[in-house]
Amino acid sequence: MKVLDSRREEPEEFSPLHGNKVYMYVCGPTTYDYSHIGHARTYVAYDVIARYLRYKGYTVFFLMNITDVDDKIIERAAEEGVAPLQLARRFEGYFMEDLRALGITSINYFARASEYMSEIIHLIEALLEKGYAYETSSGVFYNVERFQHYGELSRRRLEELKVHRVEPDPTKRHPVDFALWKKRDTSEFGWDSPWGYGRPGWHVEDVAIILSHVGAQLDIHGGAIELVFPHHEAEVALAEAATGVRPFSKYWLHTGLLTVSGVKMSKSLGNFITIRDALQRVDAETLRLYFLMSHYRSPIDFSWQKLGQAEASLRYLYGALEQLAGAPEADKASGGEVEILTTVAKLRSCFLAAMDNDFNTPEALARLFEMAREVSRLISAQHSVSSETKRQVLSTFRELGGILGILQKEVERPTKTPVNDLVQLIVEVRSELRRNKQYELADRIREGLGRLGIILEDTDTGTKWRQARI
Repeated sequence: MKVLDSRREEPEEFSPLHGNKVYMYVCGPTTYDYSHIGHARTYVAYDVIARYLRYKGYTVFFLMNITDVDDKIIERAAEEGVAPLQLARRFEGYFMEDLRALGITSINYFARASEYMSEIIHLIEALLEKGYAYETSSGVFYNVERFQHYGELSRRRLEELKVHRVEPDPTKRHPVDFALWKKRDTSEFGWDSPWGYGRPGWHVEDVAIILSHVGAQLDIHGGAIELVFPHHEAEVALAEAATGVRPFSKYWLHTGLLTVSGVKMSKSLGNFITIRDALQRVDAETLRLYFLMSHYRSPIDFSWQKLGQAEASLRYLYGALEQLAGAPEADKASGGEVEILTTVAKLRSCFLAAMDNDFNTPEALARLFEMAREVSRLISAQHSVSSETKRQVLSTFRELGGILGILQKEVERPTKTPVNDLVQLIVEVRSELRRNKQYELADRIREGLGRLGIILEDTDTGTKWRQARI
């Protein structure tokens, strides 16, 4: 299995630090508002990565932080007249509801930043002792010039960053130095520390959590692409300076940016779509499928139309399974069934090969759709299917779908509907026209049904019809 580390240009073989144990960390939410579909895209991607690693036989410890100490939380809490942690817990609860609704079940532990204050303080003390940090009148800052590898992850040179004021503060030695501890008035939300009352900086919170639960090194560190700089770059500097161990994470994986009509989501622009908004329009499997139809590293430009297409694609997959489940059972497998079982086994291997190639979900999904087409072709070609063929094919779909978190609903024998009966009647009328050599009218019927998404196949045993994949 190969993965593409964000620091590399070519995929490399995945080899965990401790045998078959994988320690994985993904940056979690800042709990001051509802989570949006950009968050969902990222968390679905890492859920699938964790699912697949476990499918491959790895033992995965998946850790995620909850940023509940942040200026945005404090500002929002002041607006609502509640305590910061009270607000943070409320939106943390909404976040957990969203994860459950999306079927994200792979995370082992959620760590709240506010519960690691002693670990944060000890980490800052260690950095000061080693000369990687310094204290000013406004707080404690990390000295980026002291860390010789700063900029490697984001591929930036420190000389180019002198005008990049990530956290403006006149007391800093370098414009890119970042806060480890922010001194504040005791009337504000904060904690006591050796450097006075205040609260920690964002970057140091994550590192303290990781060192507490995992140690000096991770196998996988993940997050959205916009976190590479300054957040993840700062994490590397903090962890490696404090522990003296390199690399902090063996593999860095980042999800691509999600935009809406080419623009980053913003409430002021009216294009801010929460997970809850999306799940009122489609179900969780549809949303997951929509995200997974793009590689996790690729950007996604969201549109409701594209989401509707994903919904139709999911219906197509389920439709093929319902066709198979509803077909009359034969006493024994036919030659066609032996052939399709061979094809399904081959496509299953191709699916897994795609996932082994940096978790290539679009390629893996293409194999699932190919399997669905083969199932539809089998049902169209013969009247009945053996129970063993049904079992094996349905089991394969459920197995592979489980890796992606889709195709987990019960598949039932499809019921006849007036629409199906009407299409069948039109097909029979067209067949009569063909027998009477009225080919022009028969062709017009075929074309008209095609525009409605109904595909006709003229075979030696009669005309078969199926709904086209959208």
